[in-house]
Amino acid sequence: MSRFNLIDEKWIPVRLLNGRRDELGIRETLLDAKKIAAIEDPSPLVVAALHRFLLAVLYRALEGPTDFDQARDLFRSGFPVAKINAYLEKWRDRFWLFHEKYPFGQVPSFTPKIWRAWTALATEHNADNAKILFDHVVVDSPGSISSAAAARWILATQTYAVSCGKSELAHTGTAPSATAVMALPLARNLEETLIFSLVPQNRAVIQNDLPLWEREPETVEDLKKGIARPPGGLADLFSWRTRSIRLKEEKDGHVSQLAFASGVGIAATDYIDPMVGYREDVKLGRLPLQFRERGIWRDFDSLLPDDSKLAPQVIEHAARLAKTDRERLPRSVMILGQANNKAKIEFWRMERFTLPEALAGNRYIRSDIRQFLMDAEGAQKALWQACRNFARDLLGRGNREPAAKDISAFVEQMPVSPRYWSILETRFHEILSEFTLDRDPEDIRGLWLKFVRHALSEAWEHQRLSVSTGNAWAIRALARAEGPLSRKLHELTNEIAKLEPQEEGV
Repeated sequence: MSRFNLIDEKWIPVRLLNGRRDELGIRETLLDAKKIAAIEDPSPLVVAALHRFLLAVLYRALEGPTDFDQARDLFRSGFPVAKINAYLEKWRDRFWLFHEKYPFGQVPSFTPKIWRAWTALATEHNADNAKILFDHVVVDSPGSISSAAAARWILATQTYAVSCGKSELAHTGTAPSATAVMALPLARNLEETLIFSLVPQNRAVIQNDLPLWEREPETVEDLKKGIARPPGGLADLFSWRTRSIRLKEEKDGHVSQLAFASGVGIAATDYIDPMVGYREDVKLGRLPLQFRERGIWRDFDSLLPDDSKLAPQVIEHAARLAKTDRERLPRSVMILGQANNKAKIEFWRMERFTLPEALAGNRYIRSDIRQFLMDAEGAQKALWQACRNFARDLLGRGNREPAAKDISAFVEQMPVSPRYWSILETRFHEILSEFTLDRDPEDIRGLWLKFVRHALSEAWEHQRLSVSTGNAWAIRALARAEGPLSRKLHELTNEIAKLEPQEEGV
């Protein structure tokens, strides 16, 4: 029996412009998108997956955009209600979560050897490879989840599943962009947010760009052989069947168990995900940006467009759309994703940055931001050298030269560098707001160098205070360590002076 149609049931969590929170179906989310501020869910992975799913629906319903002119018309006029309604009615039978022949996002013929707990769907609760400290769900007795939660996590799993090398079906690997940093420019409302990310596709590509629900479900026999194919387009990529899933529905409509195994592999490496930024590796070529412990802000320049075309296309597309209507330029960008060590999920994250207004101008600011980050890295090297000198003299206590690994280990546990980066991260968010259309870039750099100088001084001052009550060895080591730091502070002061407005002579 068919039950829980995603078009009408409430399952997409949103925050409305009036502040009220609700859950909506696909139709209401898209047709009332002007009244919705944002999609909000505790899981960043669910938030990203829901946006990608809605974009896939829009690509098919709108049959475009196929070029920039069509995208601009959409930006001016908003979503065409009739087209969206017609598409959803045409494919209504493919959006049932529970359906004998076409259960949404699932393989109906898949009967597993072992039924697994629903927690296999959720990174936050998956004890296989992502058990977290404060998760108290017992996998042997996890209870059940609602149909709405199951639908959300199916999408998140298909978007973010990482390979663990074992499967009841053929092993087909990780989701296409599972380990990449995804960017989403945020607008005044959900309609504009989605339009900013509808990067045009070639007309011929769009015609054959079939999302998950427009395809016949793969058979278990084919999945056992290890199916792999290239993506047919963005709707296909955004709804990729990374895992073969089948929910076991209970009498009350909840789900406690499911079938879970590998799905469809991706037989291509040259596709571009428009929500992903890339970097050039000398040996490996173009690689997607990934989360690292140091924080994505220290790679923020990689998210801004320039001639290299490595930045997320959604940001460049948003800036181009809003160039003639700067009041509608997205004011911020949301960064989402997860970090992994093979199949082990280390963390998942959602960060938000101001999107510099200067993006709507006629010059690239990526090089400016890159220079700022290089300034910060250069100053940190002086800080690190000071820490190293301190560690060497403290451990040596005289003329003895400590082992290099002991010095490195000592520096590693010092809180100086983490404090420096922490102070500067807050300042970096401030500096992004300074990139207005009429601001002089040299003034902004002067301000940034003052922030760097302050962060450098503050971080070392804390070190100084912590040592001031120590023994004579520590105090002497501290005094001898400060040479590189003093030189860097002097260098920064001179550089700032050059950028200050000069008084004209009488």
